[in-house]
Formats: sequence, structure tokens, C-alpha cells
Amino acid sequence: MLRELFEWVEAFPSSLSLRESLNGYVYCLTAHVASMGLVAGLIGFWDMRLAGLALRGIRVTKVQSGLFPLMFVGLGINAITGILMVYAQPMRYYPNFWFWMKMGMLVVVAVNAAYFHMNIEKSVDKWDSDPIAPLQARVAGYVSLAFWFGIIATGRMVAYSGLVPQWWLDLGLGS
Repeated sequence: MLRELFEWVEAFPSSLSLRESLNGYVYCLTAHVASMGLVAGLIGFWDMRLAGLALRGIRVTKVQSGLFPLMFVGLGINAITGILMVYAQPMRYYPNFWFWMKMGMLVVVAVNAAYFHMNIEKSVDKWDSDPIAPLQARVAGYVSLAFWFGIIATGRMVAYSGLVPQWWLDLGLGS
């Protein structure tokens, strides 16, 4: 069923148009990579503050208010360009092991962020000025750092769709 969805999208005239555009895909990819640099840098600082690795002398809420507006702009650009890249070449991405690993890690960071903001952050007034955040906040920071590193690495590996584990090829999904 998922394959049929990807095949259906690939047949859209707008998908074909973007795919065959002289520069459309290249511009999307460039904007995706540039915005990922912005996002990774800002999320990295945020996560390192939570983990107690950087910016210890700055209140957590001050770091958050300083980084989040620009980070959300970067995330928006990144999401839009990522969706457009998949939209342009869905059957390039469908069988790609690294693409699906990246998508799985994006789910993990989204769940981690949601858990942090809905639970751990509720008590930030108690530890806002502490140089080291509570264990739960530090774990959330370390998890986010690790998975964002993985997202960047697997995103880069998407171009190397032939470098996949044998079990993936055994599923009949190889490049």
C-alpha cells in the first residue's frame, strides 16, 4: 500500500515537473542542506545546554527564547524542502534504506521533544538557573544530540542507496 502511494505521487504532473526541472531539485536540496546546518547548530546548542555540556551560565529559558524562533524557521524550511525532494522523486526514496532510517530517527526526536516539552519542561522554573539540568532533561538532551547526529549522517547516506545491509536487500527493497 505504501509503495502504491509513492508510485501514485510520482505520476503527478507537478512531481514530474519538479523532477525534470533543470534546477528545481537542486535548489530544494541546497536549501535543505543549508537549513539543516542552521537547525543542527541551534538544536545542538539547546541540547548541549540541557545536557550540561555548554552555556551553563545562561538560564535554560533564556537559551530557549534566543534559539527557538530561528530554529523553527530553519525547521520549517527544512521540512518543506525535504517534502518537496521526496515529492519530486518518490520512487528514488521509497526503496532507500537510509531514507527510512532517517524518517525513523525523525520520529524519535519528535517524540523526545514532545515528551520534554509536555513533561520535563513543566518544572523548568525549579532548575532554570542550575548549571546542570535534572537527569531527565539531560537524558532528553543526550538522546536528541545522538539522534540528530544520526539524522544528519543517514541524510547524507541517502545518496548511497546501494550501501545497505543484506537483510534490507532480502526484503526485496534494494536500490
